[in-house]
Amino acid sequence: MLAEAPPPELAERLRARSIPISTGRVIVAMREPHQLEAVEVIRELGLELQVIFNKGAVMLLPSGVNKQTGLAVALRELGLSQRNTVSIGDAENDHAMLAASECGVAVANALDALKERADFVTRGARGEGVEELIQLMVHDDLRSVVVARHALLLGMQTTAATGFLERIMGAGYQVCIIDPEGDYEGFDGVVGIGTGGRAPSVEEVLELLQKPEVNAGVNLLGVSVQERPAFFAALLPRLQEMRSRVGRPHWIVIDEAHHLFPASWKPAPLTVPRELGGVLLVTVHPENISPAMMEAIDTVLAVGDAPERTLRRFGGAPPVELEDGEVLAWSNGQIEPLRLVPGKAQHLRHRRKYAEGDVHEKAFVFRGPQGKLSLRAQNLSMFLQMAFGVDEDTWIHHLRHRDYSRWFRDAIKDEELAEEAADIERRHPPHSREKMREAIEKRYTLPE
Repeated sequence: MLAEAPPPELAERLRARSIPISTGRVIVAMREPHQLEAVEVIRELGLELQVIFNKGAVMLLPSGVNKQTGLAVALRELGLSQRNTVSIGDAENDHAMLAASECGVAVANALDALKERADFVTRGARGEGVEELIQLMVHDDLRSVVVARHALLLGMQTTAATGFLERIMGAGYQVCIIDPEGDYEGFDGVVGIGTGGRAPSVEEVLELLQKPEVNAGVNLLGVSVQERPAFFAALLPRLQEMRSRVGRPHWIVIDEAHHLFPASWKPAPLTVPRELGGVLLVTVHPENISPAMMEAIDTVLAVGDAPERTLRRFGGAPPVELEDGEVLAWSNGQIEPLRLVPGKAQHLRHRRKYAEGDVHEKAFVFRGPQGKLSLRAQNLSMFLQMAFGVDEDTWIHHLRHRDYSRWFRDAIKDEELAEEAADIERRHPPHSREKMREAIEKRYTLPE
């Protein structure tokens, strides 16, 4: 039972007033206009019950119980998501259920108030309207029905992907993030699996996704770079099979996509479906992604100083100057600037890479005032070790030239850290090395 049954006295007093009623295990039902007398009886007994209408029918139910709450229990037991649910109705007691579903449908004979709230109204009434809805679902899975209330905003330019993820998860869609470098470790709302010392398994990922409300972050740091494409090639068909059964995970987010789909990757014909859908690829090297995967893409957001270069594989674009907060968007042949909406939380991508990885040619080089040194710091951990090892003249030389803030901004891509470093450089305070270390360590967890 989903709710506590009312006391027997409720039905007894209603019948004593000659009100025709029918009773279930929880519901007590009657017809209008007896609702006013029913409210009097509820008040007399001191009960917490609500009165719900259904086109002339009147139902007395426990407070907070309706079709939506019952639907939620049923979906939870079935392991399904409200985001994969379509509801159809015609009366007052259908409002909550339609609002909670991914698509709420009203039949032609529904009350006007319900039609106004519905995402779609059928041409047919009653059972004919239900048949019409079924035919649409079989035809295109309701892709032709635009549900405006589920539109999702994006994030700001430096965190477009994570801002989008915030909104996906906030709207109740399940996400599976494939995270080659541990960048999403600790991301709010995501349950992580796998560590730098332990590779995740395909079965563990699928088990984690069994509950619709759980979002998974698959950390591949424990999988060698050479083995990552093979791991994902084994995982993707299982995720597709899960989607075919329960419609989840709604979004598969693939970070560092060039690691998992290198240009040399040639999948079997059925590995990448013609309509992939619900997949977000994040990469700084789109030119290195397999053509088989690129052919499935229908929308591109290009960021950076020369976004038109990113769009060369999609027909190209003329050079364009974007304002702060804008990206260049390509969708099915159309190209236009797009102003992004900030996410609630800033997410520093490549946190582990910058802390203890290797930024290669963008390494910081301590040269000193005479240019006699050539000490390369490939990451923040190495930078701090060298910062406390070089002589005072070398440290001050780079401080005065504002080389530190420039490196944090250009190579580490951390504007906040760059701004704090620039402030240290301007003020040139005593113990500036310690100040710089504090600025780094409060943002990054460095290896001991």
